[in-house]
Amino acid sequence: MTTMTIVLLIAGLVLLVAGAELMVRGASRLALGLGISPLLVGLTVMAYGTSAPELAISVGAALNGQPDIALGNVIGSNIANVLLILGISAIVAPLVVSRQLVWLDVPIMVGVSILVMVLAWDGQLSRGSGVALLAGAVAYTLLQIYMARRELPAGSDPPEKFHTPLWKNLLLLAVGLALLVMGARWLVGSAVTIAQALGVSELVIGLTVVAVGTSLPELATSVVAAMRGERDIAVGNIVGSNLFNLLMVLGAAVALSPGGMAVSAAAVNFDFPVMTAVAVACLPIFFTGHCIQRWEGALFLGYYVAYTTYLLLNAAGHEALPAFSQAMMLFVVPLTVITLLVVTVRTWRSRSTPAA
Repeated sequence: MTTMTIVLLIAGLVLLVAGAELMVRGASRLALGLGISPLLVGLTVMAYGTSAPELAISVGAALNGQPDIALGNVIGSNIANVLLILGISAIVAPLVVSRQLVWLDVPIMVGVSILVMVLAWDGQLSRGSGVALLAGAVAYTLLQIYMARRELPAGSDPPEKFHTPLWKNLLLLAVGLALLVMGARWLVGSAVTIAQALGVSELVIGLTVVAVGTSLPELATSVVAAMRGERDIAVGNIVGSNLFNLLMVLGAAVALSPGGMAVSAAAVNFDFPVMTAVAVACLPIFFTGHCIQRWEGALFLGYYVAYTTYLLLNAAGHEALPAFSQAMMLFVVPLTVITLLVVTVRTWRSRSTPAA
């Protein structure tokens, strides 16, 4: 491992973030310029645009015969999106959650997470599974378009158009895509080199360094939205990004992999269940008052620190791993579950009790 490897890793992350920013800006202005509903832009263009780095990384890794990087990036990004990014955003400001997210989008995210885990249970994701996930991405996008149109009042004026020349928006998209492709190539190459030099598996590198790096656009978008009071957008961006990662990013990577994609035993036995558990944990936290409180954000963030610590201890074969795992399973996890159950029951009773 040389200094140039580190430089390429950092440069790749910078290009990914810059490319994603340009793509989001160009896509948003293009959508508004065409008179598309701002709600639709927030739920699809913003969420999908910030997941563009994951798409570039995972597809590139799949084509290069590195399934652990491709898979680890998707799983790690989804875990980081909820635990790290939502956690930090909620600490910045309590996040309001819309009814649509609670009753539609989050359940879909949970269902898709379970589906992907089941499909990968035998250690292999077939190309047919990849095509099915891509079809799911199209279906979910069409559903969002339908929902956005249904919410517009009958006879209302179309959304105000953003007066920017079409060629400028297309140029932003093209430059953003070029930066993403270059950044993805540098990041994957340097990440693999670092993994080999440190003796760490490509799966762990994908779950940590690459996953967090490609989630930086979501982090920036959600934190800024929370600070500006656009808190529903902050949550919608995360949920939409997670669905896009599973349906479009993983679907494209699997569909383009010759013979499908092999799934390691570590991913099947640990990482997929953790990703699914994180998605399920969103239901009680989102449901309680339709708001993510600061303490719940801190809980998410704490679990992400614990998850990353476990990965690093496991990769190093550290002697503290058994004690750490036992403490998590016997004390921290049960205490968290009990707390969430109590809060959920209290919220349910308060809603069921008629006002005096």
